[in-house]
Amino acid sequence: MEENQNVIIKTEGLTKQYGSKTAVSDLNLCISQGEVFGLLGPNGAGKTTTTLMLLGLTEPTEGTAYIDGKNCTREAIEVKKIVGYLPDSVGFYSDMTGRENLRFTGRLNGLSEAVIDERIDSLLEKVGMTYAADQKAGTYSRGMKQRLGIADVLMKDPKVVIMDEPTLGIDPEGMRELMALIRELAENDGRTILISSHQLYQIQQICDRVGLFVEGRLMACGRIEDLAKQMQQEGRYVLEAAAFPDNAGFKKLLTEMGNVEQVEREGDFYVIRSISDIKRELLRKCLEEGYTLQHLRQRGNDLDEIYRRYFEKAGQIDGNDSERKNKAFISFGRK
Repeated sequence: MEENQNVIIKTEGLTKQYGSKTAVSDLNLCISQGEVFGLLGPNGAGKTTTTLMLLGLTEPTEGTAYIDGKNCTREAIEVKKIVGYLPDSVGFYSDMTGRENLRFTGRLNGLSEAVIDERIDSLLEKVGMTYAADQKAGTYSRGMKQRLGIADVLMKDPKVVIMDEPTLGIDPEGMRELMALIRELAENDGRTILISSHQLYQIQQICDRVGLFVEGRLMACGRIEDLAKQMQQEGRYVLEAAAFPDNAGFKKLLTEMGNVEQVEREGDFYVIRSISDIKRELLRKCLEEGYTLQHLRQRGNDLDEIYRRYFEKAGQIDGNDSERKNKAFISFGRK
């Protein structure tokens, strides 16, 4: 396969069907070396199936996937040598220490004892787990297991690291540390990181690009700011607003403004979706009607809103009803 040297993950028409259900449909994707790429979508969107095909753990119905020029199906063993995988629930031998678990992994990968010793020490320091290296893994918190899991994945020095829901169930401080570590793996080590997740808010902070998955299809792919601009070019604006007095009259004012499609309450403010920029008109109307604006923000690089838009697009294509779309969107946002 002739390939741009900078592209390390590539799929061509990748499709997976289970009976009459299409889990992944015609996926064409290129990910560059050293990039942090987020494969984002709600549960059941096709992310895990895509990951399994990249790892050579399930065969595509159609199409092909390559990692570093190697066919993920035909050269699965070679692919596994250069790819590290961190599942959503990391498992270790609970009666062994963190250090002993890493040593076991090193031996499984055929590393010499000298290399294993060197890597264990450097990786434990890298992931901030030196202090707990000699504690039994069964005593670790989920965040500690995730960090040890990254060290475990790095024992074989992979070019590509695939992570499935790495931030799930981690407290805010642990999440901040984990996000910083993932960025470091790409920026300092030059590794390619593919993150599969439904937690948009956390993942958008570290990704160079994202791919938005809806019901097995990649609906959009690019930098978050570019996707936001594209959404605005299509005539989609989202504004947050709050005013005093906060009464039914203010909501009526918002609803009756020109080009407004939807007004929803979110906590202390309203979210207004419109087909034009209404900030100037809103300021004028508030002055005229005696309202004092206390909060006004145009949503731009808001990945939740971008995904919502593409999710709606998929519904328009498939003829899905709004109730079904809302159900699929329930647990899909900031946590």
